[in-house]
Amino acid sequence: MTAATDNSSRRLEINKAGGKMVADYWERIFTARERGEKVVWYNGSAVNPIFQAAGLAWCHGEAFSARLAAQHLEGPAQLAGAEYGYVGELCSYARTHLGCAVLSQKRSAGSATGTGVVGLPEQQELASRLPTPDLFVNAYAGCSTGQQWDDISFRVFGKEVPVFNVSMPYMWSNRPDEGYMVGEEWERSSRYVADQLRELITVLETLTGRPFDWDAYRQIMAYIKRASELRREAMALCRLTPAPATFWDWIANVAHINFLPASQELVDFFAAVLAEIKQRVAEGVGALHDERYRVYFDGFMNWNKLGFLAKKFAGHGVAVVAGRYNEHAFWQEPQLIDIEDPLLGQAQNHLLCPMNHATKTIEHLVLRDCENYDVDGIVFHSTRTCRAFTNPQRLVARAAQRKLGLPSMFFEGDIADASFYKDEILESRLTAMLEGIDVRRARSTELARSPSDPSTELARSPSDPSTELARSPRDTA
Repeated sequence: MTAATDNSSRRLEINKAGGKMVADYWERIFTARERGEKVVWYNGSAVNPIFQAAGLAWCHGEAFSARLAAQHLEGPAQLAGAEYGYVGELCSYARTHLGCAVLSQKRSAGSATGTGVVGLPEQQELASRLPTPDLFVNAYAGCSTGQQWDDISFRVFGKEVPVFNVSMPYMWSNRPDEGYMVGEEWERSSRYVADQLRELITVLETLTGRPFDWDAYRQIMAYIKRASELRREAMALCRLTPAPATFWDWIANVAHINFLPASQELVDFFAAVLAEIKQRVAEGVGALHDERYRVYFDGFMNWNKLGFLAKKFAGHGVAVVAGRYNEHAFWQEPQLIDIEDPLLGQAQNHLLCPMNHATKTIEHLVLRDCENYDVDGIVFHSTRTCRAFTNPQRLVARAAQRKLGLPSMFFEGDIADASFYKDEILESRLTAMLEGIDVRRARSTELARSPSDPSTELARSPSDPSTELARSPRDTA
């Protein structure tokens, strides 16, 4: 039975307190100029520990775009970007943030003349509140748009803001002895990125006019390592049935591990997350009141639809227990960080971006997750304006079917542009996949009762219509 029901989820209570931490962070960014701080805009990898140690304020481009989308306030920035000439098929993270750059310039010019931002409703001024940058740092892995973001921003700001580009090699892992965190390619690329981070530190010393604080940096990385260890331990508990937390809970605290200042407060936050999850496990409390299915989510988060999608899946009794986006990003390999000399470990975590691997590695990691979390199927979010994340999904889906017998479904949406999402497509395909899972479960039960009866033999081959992959997202639902 797959009809949607009133099956509300139990969201982690600690995330409510975490929301204030995020709001406070952004307010500090908006007022950085008032405190005389220099500001760095950056995109891609979490190089912010270096900015923190250098005493700078920092704004992560994708993070601010996601914040706007989650609050349904992305419209003004996207309109400003469109008027500037950015087409709708451009990465909506980049398009939104570049629109913010346009609006920030207008606000800065307006402040100087006392006119403010012309034509922007007061309740939607959030998109214009970012202070203009003193430096732009591009540290993108696995994304062609991200690697041009710096040049576009350079032009938006009149070619006056300096740019530092951290080049992140793509991890092909083509040789038999190479793979996830192994091989000569991995070692060579790790050193290459670490050397560039050292060059970035030299640039920041020139920008700030003071020596880099290596002791502060080591302490910051110690906080990050411990916070990540607590986060990973808590996430691993979601392999249990019922899952004590879901993908949506981890999405709600991505900001904390990704770009908030590293401190004891950050460590305490993730310690509280782990404590709440351990309490649920001890009491046998699941994230859903009625967990009937477990699925894996592959794709970027559709930030416009965070609460909506959480309710949608919960209504079908579906626990989304994990996803490539949060399993394989955000300091996911804390053991690589040597507190005494953390720069190499930072570089290596940057290289492990979930878009920065060849399909062979992505397939290995996703299928490993599916087995660890004992999922019934995979939901693929084909993110319309992020080809880097979407490109390998069909191959991964076929591998999951062939090797694990797992069905998949696809729906199209986007990270920060709500216009690409169609609810009827997700609803129809999700229902179809769950019905197929029900059929296979019934067959398994029947086979167990009468294993010698050929008519009840369970077939999970790719030719079985019940396990056939969902149609292309461009097909009619």
